[in-house]
Amino acid sequence: MKQNTGTELTYEGFAAFLREVSNERFEEEELRSMWNSIEAVRVSRTYRDNLFRMIYRDKEKLLSLYNAMNGTDYRDPDELIITTLENAIYIGIKNDLSFIIASELNLYEHQSTTNPNIPLRQLQYVTTIFRGLVSQKALYSTKLTKIPCPRFVVFYNGEQEEPESRVLKLSDAYLKREGEPELELKVTMLNINYGKNKELMEKCESLKGYAIFNEKVRNYRRSMPVKEAVNKTVEECINEDILADFLRKNRAEVMAMDIFTYDQKLHEEVIAEEAEERGEMIKLISLTVKKLKKGKTAEIIAGELEEEAAVSRICEAAQKAAPEYDVNKIYEIMNKQDKN
Repeated sequence: MKQNTGTELTYEGFAAFLREVSNERFEEEELRSMWNSIEAVRVSRTYRDNLFRMIYRDKEKLLSLYNAMNGTDYRDPDELIITTLENAIYIGIKNDLSFIIASELNLYEHQSTTNPNIPLRQLQYVTTIFRGLVSQKALYSTKLTKIPCPRFVVFYNGEQEEPESRVLKLSDAYLKREGEPELELKVTMLNINYGKNKELMEKCESLKGYAIFNEKVRNYRRSMPVKEAVNKTVEECINEDILADFLRKNRAEVMAMDIFTYDQKLHEEVIAEEAEERGEMIKLISLTVKKLKKGKTAEIIAGELEEEAAVSRICEAAQKAAPEYDVNKIYEIMNKQDKN
């Protein structure tokens, strides 16, 4: 086989090679399926880390962050057992950082947009990690299977105002909440924007440097393109001995990184989906209100529109907006009910 060095493998090249060296006759569908599998692996290997994750893939820096968070003084980075989900991106599950130390499983996430669903995401992550740590046989053993105690932290550095610390709970997402939830997961969200959580920043030089770096980029990008802002920030931080060693070693990768676009793109997609959902709900509210004004009951309307659960909620909110039945007011009432 002749190797085509320096040329990126394409589907056409892959298909031509297989047809050349194999005696089998491959159908187009078979070739596409094999190519998609190769692409899934390739994407998992070439995925570019965000800056936070890049910094803390260094075990010494990660250990210093853990010590600063917990008031401990561990010295040996090899005590960290890394459990980050590196190879699961192709099935849609990939976390930022997770590791075991002192019988604790720590899951650290970074967010540049506020996300109330992080406890649900962390539940997916921790379940996947435990699946890898505990054998199927152990689950059915007569002896108690011991597991590391999980702890969840999200580091927030977005532009929306947030307190220095708050706790996000899985139970906040439950449709029905009565008494103590039987399944709970709590995530501590720490605001790591520059000027926040000063005590923690002073204990962890790398986290403080990360906060300063992001603050500089954020200020510069108000008056220049992002790439220029990042380049200027890298120069300044090296000169001011802020993450200097890291930036010297990883300058090319940092410059190639879309520091703000990953979360922002996802955020914009979610906003668009929410706007579409709002439009559909407003349409359903309008149809329901028209039928209410004709004297129809909720049961009849639900049957006609084939939306029993939604119509029931709309009619309940509409009672509070009677007799005007203002559509937007009804929507706002429903939103408040969902949050409470």
